[in-house]
This record gives sequence, C-alpha cells and structure tokens, in this order.
Amino acid sequence: MIQFERFELKNGLQVIFHEDLTTPMVVVNILYNVGSRDEEEHRTGFAHLFEHLMFGGSLNVPSYDEPLQKVGGENNAFTSPDITNYYITLPAENLETAFWLESDRMLSLSFDPKVLEVQRSVVIEEFKQRYLNQPYGDAWLKLRPLVYKEHSYKWATIGKEIQHIEKVTMEDVKDFFHRFYKPNNAVLVVAGNTSLEEVKRLSEKWFAEIPKGKTNKRSLPIEPIQTEFRVLEIEAPVPADALYMAFHMEGRGDEKYYATDLLSDILGRGKSSLLYNKLVQKQQLFSAISAYVMGSSDPGLLMIQGQLSAGVSLAEAEKAVWDLIEDFRSASIDDSTLQKVKNKAESTIVFGEVELLNRAMNLAYAWTLGDPDMVNHEGEKIQAVTVADIQEQANKILVKSNASVLRYKSKQ
Repeated sequence: MIQFERFELKNGLQVIFHEDLTTPMVVVNILYNVGSRDEEEHRTGFAHLFEHLMFGGSLNVPSYDEPLQKVGGENNAFTSPDITNYYITLPAENLETAFWLESDRMLSLSFDPKVLEVQRSVVIEEFKQRYLNQPYGDAWLKLRPLVYKEHSYKWATIGKEIQHIEKVTMEDVKDFFHRFYKPNNAVLVVAGNTSLEEVKRLSEKWFAEIPKGKTNKRSLPIEPIQTEFRVLEIEAPVPADALYMAFHMEGRGDEKYYATDLLSDILGRGKSSLLYNKLVQKQQLFSAISAYVMGSSDPGLLMIQGQLSAGVSLAEAEKAVWDLIEDFRSASIDDSTLQKVKNKAESTIVFGEVELLNRAMNLAYAWTLGDPDMVNHEGEKIQAVTVADIQEQANKILVKSNASVLRYKSKQ
C-alpha cells in the first residue's frame, strides 16, 4: 500500500506527497500530460525533442545539471506516446534545489537558438542510430502505421520521419511549450524523507506564481475496429528473420486490461510460457519468442514477437503461432496455471515498489489515468481475473481479423 496525500495549487498544479522516513533520499517527479499522441501527423517528434530541450537551460538557470550535481542529485527523463516524465533523486536535506530547478524550467525555457540546434542534432543522430542503422530498428516505424489508421499511436515517439525534426522552428518550440508545459497540465510527486508541510511550503514558494495556461482539451481520433487481416513484408540485412504480430486490445484504465495482460503472460512471459515451451524448446522454430502488452493509456496492443531459428521459413513459423493460438482458444487453461501468472504479475508490482522512484512514477502515471489510488488496487484486480475472463479475451483479441503482421526477412 502506497500512502499519499494530495493537494492542488491555484494555478492547477497537482501535487502528490508520499512519505518514506526509512530512506535519506527524496524523489521529485514531474509528469507533463503530453506525449507523441498529442502531436500533429505532419509535425511529429516534438514531445521527445522537448525532453532534450528541457535540459538545455531555463530562464534563470543556464545549466541544469551542474547545480544538481553539487548537491548529490541525479536526474533523467523519458517520453512515451502518452506522457513526458522528469525525475530527480537527491539527499532529503537538498530537496529545495530540485524545486528550484524544476520550477524554473516550468516557468520558461531559455529559448536559446543554439540549444535548439544542438538538441535537434542529438535527436536526429538518435533517430539514425536507434531506428535506421540498427538491426530491426525500423520495425516499429513500419508496424505502427500498419496497425493504426486513425489514432496518433501510428507514429513512434521519436517521430514519423527525420524531416519533421529538421524543420522545427523556434516558434514551433514556443508554441508547444506554452500549450503543454504549464502547471495545470502537470503533476508533481514528491516521495521520500520529508513532510507534507515542507512539500506544501516549497510548492507554494516555487510553483504557485507560475501562470496557469489555457486548458488543453485532448481530442484524439478514435481508432476504428479492425476488421481485416493486415500483412507487411520487409527485407533488410538483419541476423535472422523475425515475426511481429500485433492485436488490438483495451487501454490501461480498462477493467479488461488485467485479463489481457495475464493472457499475454500465459502465452509468452518467460521460459515456462506456452510459446517458448512449444515453439522454442520443442519444435525449435524460434530462437526467441515472447508475448506482452504495450500498456498504452488509449486502446493499445498485445504483441507476439519472435526471432526465427536458422533454416525455418516465415510461413512455417507464423503458421505454428496461429496453430498454438487456435489450440489455446479452443482449450481451457487450469486454475493453477492462471494462479502462477497472477502471482508472478503481482510480485513484479510488489518488488518494483521497493524502489522509491518507481512509487513516485507510478503515482504520477496513475494520476493521468484519473486516480492515483489505482496503484493500491492493481494486485486485487489481478487476483480477481478468472479463467473465463482469460478465455473471453483470447476469443475476442486473438483472431485474424484483429491482427497485423510484420514479416521481417533477413536479406542475404
């Protein structure tokens, strides 16, 4: 159970405090409710670019890292299709330094043209290294537009294409900042060895005077129900053929999400899973295969992903996956199998919450889904899933008309 207190500043900033007196540290986590799904299709990659720009200096702080390092602090950030998250871990006695740094860059970036050019170059190089010049790196660049026809999940967080980042102007940067980087579009989570009174004092001191922005009403296109089997074949100089199979499923806040998550665990989590046991160990059609869910805020994907063994054709491997799915859908799993994956899923949550930073980030993300307290009920929701729920989701999701398949061939 993660105990927390919650309050709101007049400018709309949500603040969540989680006390932990067993540690000498504190975490300051700021989540901005913006991700790549909030971009326009002809101008993508902004959310990720901003993750970089936010470390390039703000109105009164030319160097973000230097003062933080002087007080023993560490920081990082990440961007997803749904959110952009920044976090600092530092000794509790230096908590105010984190408030100072985060409030100044929420107030305003420096908007230095040199910073934009540097970070633009960094992002472009990252695009090339991770997505274009790495084996299988472009798989998701190809798969997303195959799976999504309307929703803005159809491009990757890095962006749809490099040209979008190359063409970013300073006016674009300012518009994006003033639209999304404002107190009423963010949640501040403070966790660790401090008090609610101190968090309230510092929040008022450092954040209360930052002007509230216009309310950003998210109105994303709804992805139509898929009704036809989709296939894309590509060829590239990669070590082995690979198979990516995507199935539409519920979003993170849906009650059915937990059954689908457990379904993916039964199919492909670890060496005791059905896919690994049958297709890797017994039939040796794949050298590796797994199943997992994307965990998206909006309706997302259940993925089956594998790398083929040498000499096995994509047609043979894919048929074997579909045969296994058909067997799974027509047969019922036993209670012990389900309980095993339930226990593993719940233990993952429990062990993850040992880390103070994870607790802070989980509270922040749960806020975006409408209820920070959902972090305290995931275990019971997992345990409430029945065999019938798993079967229902399998028959609903694991069907060809709901599938998009990327066949990634190794070019000899």
